[in-house]
Amino acid sequence: MTEKHSFGNEPITCHAFNRDRTQVAISSSSNQVHIYALKGGAWEKVYELNEHASRVTSIDWAAQSNRIVTCAADRNAYVWQRDSAGDWKPTLVILRINRAATCVAWSPDENKFAVGSGARLISVCYFEEQNDWWVSKHIKKPIRSTVTCLAWHPNNVLLAAGSSDFKCRVFSTYIKDIDKKPDATPWGTKMPFAELMLELNTSNDCGGGWVHGVSFSPSGNKLAWVAHDSSISVADPANNPIPVTLNTDFLPFRCVQFVNENSIAVAGFDYCPMLFSCNRGINFVRKLDQSEKKEAGKLSHGNPDGDEYMSAAAALQKFKTIDNKAAVDGSETVLNTIHQNAISQLSIHSGSRDQVTKLCTTGIDGLLVIWDLKGLEQSMAAMRV
Repeated sequence: MTEKHSFGNEPITCHAFNRDRTQVAISSSSNQVHIYALKGGAWEKVYELNEHASRVTSIDWAAQSNRIVTCAADRNAYVWQRDSAGDWKPTLVILRINRAATCVAWSPDENKFAVGSGARLISVCYFEEQNDWWVSKHIKKPIRSTVTCLAWHPNNVLLAAGSSDFKCRVFSTYIKDIDKKPDATPWGTKMPFAELMLELNTSNDCGGGWVHGVSFSPSGNKLAWVAHDSSISVADPANNPIPVTLNTDFLPFRCVQFVNENSIAVAGFDYCPMLFSCNRGINFVRKLDQSEKKEAGKLSHGNPDGDEYMSAAAALQKFKTIDNKAAVDGSETVLNTIHQNAISQLSIHSGSRDQVTKLCTTGIDGLLVIWDLKGLEQSMAAMRV
């Protein structure tokens, strides 16, 4: 069953849930972050985070430590923690960047987080107990443009980053005083800090377009990313040194998420999340939104008494509607999907990383939608065979 919740008409640029999914932090394209609590089946605003001076670009909520990290176009990041009175108190993070922060993500162990930015670098942040503040180390080379998305490997050391220079990269974020020495992975064995483990040029190897979203599989052996040319790519270095790419006929995807080791969900400008299998190649499975499609009027020069006839006045009105409202039917401006605009973020709602049972999407239409994947298990199992 699909659940739909509206948070007004303002676009939702980013969101993050707490551990038990009873609270959600949302930013509606402003410098504020609103925290809502689920009460009686409805979301009620319970707190407001107001420290940023410019638009908040990304939020992540640590499940175990219950800390929220936010970053914004004001070039700052804050770690928010609740005090004994129940208030959220911010701690400034020393990012040392001169451009907007674009994305943020906690590591699996929640002892550090990464911030991407328009400064063509990644800030890997950790808490320095001696000075009681959050400091950062930079990953710069060979990034040549804005970092648009981040994803952590399960080993807490490797970090995937997509950027607008058409490349997807995997870096090591190993910090001696924080991390245990990592074991060898298909991505490499030696992992000093800022080591480039993999670089893929999407304009030559795997299509073309800046990278919108990246995601590691539950085992960490696969990496999926989506680009602005409507392509989906999956790298599996343990089995194939060359990434597999599917160039789709859909509008570009903005986000990607593994739902199990061999299936990924994507969403973006088509207003509808979709499911793909990635076991042997990449194959389309189905759209998650199964809303009934409404028939639009047809234009023809046929018999006026026929079903496909449309008068000149009606045809003129139809094209005016298309031009003004991007709608085919002048009497209907509601689209045939639950989301009425582009989906901005896709996240795990329920289940484990190796078997997601529910997904959550938020969009430019101000909607938060929870999608139940249980009814799709049979379809996914058939694609994995």
